[in-house]
This record gives sequence, structure tokens and C-alpha cells, in this order.
Amino acid sequence: MKTTGLILILLLSLLFPSAATSQDRCVDAEGEALISGNDIPSARTEAIARARWSAIEQVVGTEVKAQSIVQNFVLVDDAVKTQIGGVIKGFKLLGQDVKNDIISVKINACVEPSKAREAVSSLALNNAIAVFITARKGDAPQEYADTNIVSESLIGKLTDQGYTVIDVAPTQALEAAEIDRAVRTGSTLTVRGLMYKFLSNLLIIGTIDHTVSTRRGEKIGYGVAMPFNNVTVRFNYRIVAKNTRTGQMEILTAGTGQGRGMAPALEDALAKGMADLFERIHPAIMERVAQYIRGSTKKVKIDIKGVKDLDTNLDIKGVLTNLVWVTEVEDKRLGEFVVGYPENTLYLANSLQQKGMFKVINFSPFSLSLEYLK
Repeated sequence: MKTTGLILILLLSLLFPSAATSQDRCVDAEGEALISGNDIPSARTEAIARARWSAIEQVVGTEVKAQSIVQNFVLVDDAVKTQIGGVIKGFKLLGQDVKNDIISVKINACVEPSKAREAVSSLALNNAIAVFITARKGDAPQEYADTNIVSESLIGKLTDQGYTVIDVAPTQALEAAEIDRAVRTGSTLTVRGLMYKFLSNLLIIGTIDHTVSTRRGEKIGYGVAMPFNNVTVRFNYRIVAKNTRTGQMEILTAGTGQGRGMAPALEDALAKGMADLFERIHPAIMERVAQYIRGSTKKVKIDIKGVKDLDTNLDIKGVLTNLVWVTEVEDKRLGEFVVGYPENTLYLANSLQQKGMFKVINFSPFSLSLEYLK
């Protein structure tokens, strides 16, 4: 009887593996690094770190690669250690190849998808704005344009203000009908999926439809025919953001708008209606985005070793002031500054190191320690 029970348990364990095991996904990934000073072990470590990132990106399915945002290996490796602990359950080195001072490695890594999504999301640029606004084409009831006047004009306004903008529509990440449902029903799954995919903590999502009130040539009485097409354009949208303190998604605002256009050609009337719509709705959208950015800004203390004189201090303050997303710079004393920064401090550290003037010694969410390279 006991033997039968043990066999049954074994069969059940084979048929229904534990939830933790079934959640892990094992993938092959590759990474490479430059061998500097004939130090192959260090280069191998760097290549493996990049391969681990590649494995995480495969599982999460991100369109914006982490390595394209954080280029410096030390910062990438620190992020792996501090922000994605437990994501990779284990990995096996499958092989390596050294050629022309480049080492390439191949690994098989087992990744837990749910933790990977959280990790990638935590590394997201707080102010990278993803814009996905679909618009119905002409008279076609189920055909949507990848780009339109409203989305292009809004992206232009945002980039003029210095925001990093990801235009989601051309990637065809989601069908327009799915986006339409997300806007109308507030589907958090669809929105969350877009945020993970494009490493964005702020998403402007909307759909545009139109109706033709009167068509050119249409009789309007007394033998008079309408000389223009008269089009009304309607817009439903939501702005969704990740709360930087709680990590939860929240709807910053939801709204509607409409515009009108008249022209002899239907396409021209629709274009004029879209242009009119944009002029009506973009001030409210821009203001809400700005409010979110202001509310996300935090103070970061920066200590820079090796600053000996006032001129150098002023030069460094100028460098800090011109960094993307830095909102303010206050100098406390030689080599000591406090800056306003709304993004992950990891990106501030990386931006400074990429200048070639500094070496990052240490960083935390609210402080940076650097060495000034003369």
C-alpha cells in the first residue's frame, strides 16, 4: 500500500511540477566584452553579466534594451546584483570564444518571469514617455493608421520640452482594437504589458475616431449641394503612470476631446479636424505630464573627490546643469552638490561617467560618489 502511494506521489510530481519550478523559463543567451590588458577573467565576468541581461530581456520581451540605456559595465553589473537579485535562478556556461581581443560567451539561464518584469520595470526611465494613439483610416471601419497628426504633433511637443519619447505605434506591439478596449475599459493588463515592454513609467494611450457630418455634393435643400466634407474627430485617452513611491499604476487623468474640419477632399477635412483636435487637447496633456515629472523629482547628493579650486567647481556645476532630466543644481561646497533628478539614480551615474570627466565610485538612490579625472 505504501509502495503504491509513493508511486502515485511520484507520478503526480512528474505531471504537476511545483509552481515555483513551472514558473521559471530557461533560455540560451550570449554576451561579449573587450579584453583589456590581457585580463581574460574580468572580461569573461563582464560578458557573462551581459549574457544574463540578454536572458532577462528575452523572457520579459523588452523592446528597449537595458544595455542601450546603461552602457557602462560596472553600472550594469551593479544593477544586476542590487536590483534583480533572485530573478536568475541559475545559469550554466555553455561555451566561450576569444577572438581579436573580444571574448564571447554563451550561457543557459533560468529566469523567473514575474520577478524579471518587476526588475526591468524598476530600471525603467521614470520619464520615458510611451505614446500609443491610434486613429481610424478614412471610411474603413476596422483599419487604423500607425501614425497620425495628433500622435506626431504630441510627440513633437514632448520632445521639444526635453522628454524622452517612445513612439509605440510603429512597432505594432498591440492591435489597435486591443488598445481601444484598454482605453474604454481601463484594462490594466494591457497597459502594464506596454509599460514592461517599452521600459516606460508613463504612458499616453488613446484612440481617435471620426464621423462625416455632411459630404461634398450632398443635397442640403433648395437645390443646393454641400461644397465641402464636414468631419468631426473624437479622441478618448488616458495617461497612466507608475507611482515612483508605491510602484503601483495609477491613472493620472482620463479625458475626451473633439475637433472639426472642412475641406473639399475627405482626407483633407480629416487632417484639419485632427489638427483642430490637437490644438484643443494638447495643453491639458502637457500640463498633466509636467505635474507628474515635478512630483517625481527627488534630491540627489553628489560628492566629487579631487575638486581643488572654484573654477573647476563652476565647470562641474555647468556639466551637471546640462545633463538630461536634471531640474536644478545647488552647490554646497567644493565638490559637493545637490541636484534635482526624477529618474533612477543609476542613469544619473551613467550619464556622468559617460562624460569622461568622472569615475563612479559608489551610488545609491539618493547619493553619488565620484572621482574627478583631471
